Amino acid sequence: MGKNLKILIAILLFSLELFSQRAETNFNNSWRFTLEDDTVFSQENINDDYWSTLNVPHDWSFEKGVRKGGDQGQGGGYHDGGIGWYRKYFNVKKESLSKITYINFDGVYMNSEVWVNGNYLGKRPYGYISFRYDISKYLKEGENTIAVRVDNSLEPSARWYHPCGIYASVKLLEVNTTHFKPNSIFITTPNIQKNSAFVNVDAEINGDIEKLKYEVKLYSPDGKELTNTIEKLKASNPTYQFEIENPELWSPDSPKLYKAVTQILDGKKVLDKIETTFGFKTVKWVTETGFWINGENVKLKGVCEHWEGGPVGGAWTKPLLRWKLQSLKDMGINAIRPSHNPTPPMFYDICDEIGLLVMDEIFDGWHKKAPQDYGKQAFDEWWQRDVKEWITRDRNHPSIFVWSLGNETHSDIAPELVKFGKKLDPTRLFTSGAGNPEDMDIEGVNGGSETKSFIESKTFDKPFISTEAPHTWQTRGYYRTQTWWRDNELPGTYELPNLTEKEIFFYEGINPKNWKNRKQSFNSSYDNATVRVSARKYWEVMRDHPWHSGHFRWTGFDYYGEAGLVHGGLPFNLFMGGAIDVAGFKKDLFYFYQSQWTKEPMIHMLPHWTHPRMEKGTVIPVWVYSNAEEVELFLNGKSLGKDQPGTVWNEMQCEWMVPYEEGKLEAIAYINEKEVKRTSFSTSKQPSKLITSIQKLDAEDSFTTSYIITSESVDENDNLYPYGENKVYYNIQGDVKKISMENGNPIDPTSRTKSDFRTLFFGKSRLFLRALPNAKKASIITASILGDKALYTSNKITIDAQQVQIFGTSNTDDLEILYTTNGENPESSGIIYKGTFQVIDGTTVKAIAKLNGKIVLKMEETFGQNEGLFWGDEHSKDMWIGRGVNISAEDGILQGGAITSEDAHRYKGSGFVRFDGNEGSVEFYQENDGEEGDYSIRFRYMHNNEGKLHPMKLYVNDEYIRTLEFNSTGGWEKEWKFVPTIIRLKAGANSVKLETTGESGPYLDELFID
Repeated sequence: MGKNLKILIAILLFSLELFSQRAETNFNNSWRFTLEDDTVFSQENINDDYWSTLNVPHDWSFEKGVRKGGDQGQGGGYHDGGIGWYRKYFNVKKESLSKITYINFDGVYMNSEVWVNGNYLGKRPYGYISFRYDISKYLKEGENTIAVRVDNSLEPSARWYHPCGIYASVKLLEVNTTHFKPNSIFITTPNIQKNSAFVNVDAEINGDIEKLKYEVKLYSPDGKELTNTIEKLKASNPTYQFEIENPELWSPDSPKLYKAVTQILDGKKVLDKIETTFGFKTVKWVTETGFWINGENVKLKGVCEHWEGGPVGGAWTKPLLRWKLQSLKDMGINAIRPSHNPTPPMFYDICDEIGLLVMDEIFDGWHKKAPQDYGKQAFDEWWQRDVKEWITRDRNHPSIFVWSLGNETHSDIAPELVKFGKKLDPTRLFTSGAGNPEDMDIEGVNGGSETKSFIESKTFDKPFISTEAPHTWQTRGYYRTQTWWRDNELPGTYELPNLTEKEIFFYEGINPKNWKNRKQSFNSSYDNATVRVSARKYWEVMRDHPWHSGHFRWTGFDYYGEAGLVHGGLPFNLFMGGAIDVAGFKKDLFYFYQSQWTKEPMIHMLPHWTHPRMEKGTVIPVWVYSNAEEVELFLNGKSLGKDQPGTVWNEMQCEWMVPYEEGKLEAIAYINEKEVKRTSFSTSKQPSKLITSIQKLDAEDSFTTSYIITSESVDENDNLYPYGENKVYYNIQGDVKKISMENGNPIDPTSRTKSDFRTLFFGKSRLFLRALPNAKKASIITASILGDKALYTSNKITIDAQQVQIFGTSNTDDLEILYTTNGENPESSGIIYKGTFQVIDGTTVKAIAKLNGKIVLKMEETFGQNEGLFWGDEHSKDMWIGRGVNISAEDGILQGGAITSEDAHRYKGSGFVRFDGNEGSVEFYQENDGEEGDYSIRFRYMHNNEGKLHPMKLYVNDEYIRTLEFNSTGGWEKEWKFVPTIIRLKAGANSVKLETTGESGPYLDELFID
């Protein structure tokens, strides 16, 4: 046979194989979208030209932003829900009509319904599960239409922020009529020894198998074919076993991935082919000694992580998700708990690749926890289908080492859940986050595991894991030396002493006089703001107790939502429990963990060394986190001595008490008396320059490249100004889409998606961009009016504007800046900016940036002693000392005739609730961080209906408790009084509801828990 003929035959065979195999099409791009709702939208042909065009993943709630009264309530960070429709057009070739075609959705939140060419396919209630439909019989040659309705009209449907829409990938999958069933490949490694390991490969096949063959090939981590087997198909559920010599084990330190290629063959023709990655690892749980992997006793150094933790809401692309997970890995974690729901498949792919053990979790609860959640809407009818999809989809991932069935929930259904799960995967154990521990293989405990009384008195008859601990809070760049307890100090906790006798830092995001409750403080980065325990103490506890398998701290990243629970509600709209803020900036806490959990020499110092309002000589605790043997501290070149990181919790940081004076503070780390790392701060003057840097996140799979643009305010010597809070403006040009602007500030009301600016938060802010398909070039123009907002350090103002190329090439031209300081429009009255100028108290600087004569940015910044951060004194917070927890009625869930009002005096918070003769209810949400028990509560109310009691029914967790009566207070404007009672709160999430009984209700201001 001639050489050319051989090549031709090979090409024909290759083409035949490609044509015959499954074809997977990226279905993410060119969707049309509207927030209207009409049944006509499901039809094949409608006029949707006026709809917006977008690419998924998409999260309309995040794009709309925070709104007072937002549908999701405090739990969802005051974002909205609603109903949205998506439509997409696609072409089908005639030859495809003889195939089977699936449409696969990785995640749609929630209550999605799908139509193809006007034909209804079905509904999927759960927003955190993958699903697919066989659409073959509805397709036609030429143009076809798919329509998706997403219904988030019932809110709040979660206890935290949730996305709205098609927030994960969509794929079109075309296969032969004989093909592998979705999620049917199941690879197990039943016996792993040092020199050999067995691999079982199971599959299920749809369609006619007569005269067909089944082939399985296994490949090593470096791509070498190890073995293969091919046999005639005798059943639709074939199973093969292989023996592999000298298996390379998967672990967080060495994530070795093997590959199995399964094929259905008709002679030489490949009918279907699937590639599946897997790994070899052994897992053992021992009650007395905790967790073992590959024969090694390892502590689980984990974090909990909401899918929404970070700067994009729920619309993660793979490059951004890899950045997020790698950031956590860099902190030293070896495990992660996606809380409290499964994630799209790419999450597990990345964990497999970078080495993160996953506690894969399916539900928050098995019954209603949020008012309109999956537990209420769909659990009873859907849980089996959702659990089956979850386990069969995820079970081949070597990163998954345990299944978690729920979070802070209790129900008689638990044994049935465990039994059902083990039928789908008998190779892993089951646990829960503080739910039915008696029915689980491993006892998981959430916040209750943080207390001294628990640690020192608890005995176990099964392995234990701390599924959600510790709970500590930090606001990046904010410091206090006095200890702060979220709900006041709870009994049975470990001590957490103040760092100084009196507080030395007196700045806040909000004047304490304007707080709604005592939680509306920023939280100190000294690891002294907490519910029950510090991060340092809890690491010591888990490290030193052999039975303690490890922990999943709450959380890795900050996330949107749960703003009222922890931080008192609006203007707070996010949760600050992470080691990394929502912009991806690392907090001091990140470096504490890195000092304990990583080996590469590192050093990190806190706090910064710019304190212009601090009296010279004030003694500041200076901490250094390092994994070196010792650290030496210098102030203005003078050594302040050496310290060694200790093993006891309050000695894990090197510490010096340093009298403040301006200058350079420097720390040097040593190993074997040789320098390995150094870090320093120099006292900064007012901000006068903007430093811009770009991080590129490479495209992968169907996702385009992403870019992180970081802006920092620095002084003339390039020292970070740590109180920087000027606006940074962006003009985006070219083939990129803005994902968000984020700075980590929990009280910044600026739209993260619609605005053209974001304010610096403690000197830093970020812009997140995503390249469009087939992008060629992109650049940004960024500018800021820089200066000390309060004019305390200086009244000098600088305007910094620059054009930054992101990729490709663009013409770069000089920017022209015009500005005014008298309130006039700089377009008509502007002065050409030539350098630094001075302003007086109360000045508003307006400016425009022109490029080639065209205005590209309009800017404005006000300076004055009452602008920016609140600066107080040691008595600024005195009014909040010793006060219990108060929850504003207007932040509750209002039903019926209950409405929010401000038409009275002396109410607390932002308003109160009134009924105006109508019937309705107010539902409060309260997280109980202690044990289940009785609690004294009070309702603050007012009315002046003499002789009327306005009786209201009290419900706790939907159970009727008693009817409360409200005597007249003597006024309708400012005469508030209290009705006290005792209720029993369970550990974890609780709801408390007051409901009218036919006689309307009084004004309701707050619920106090004493």
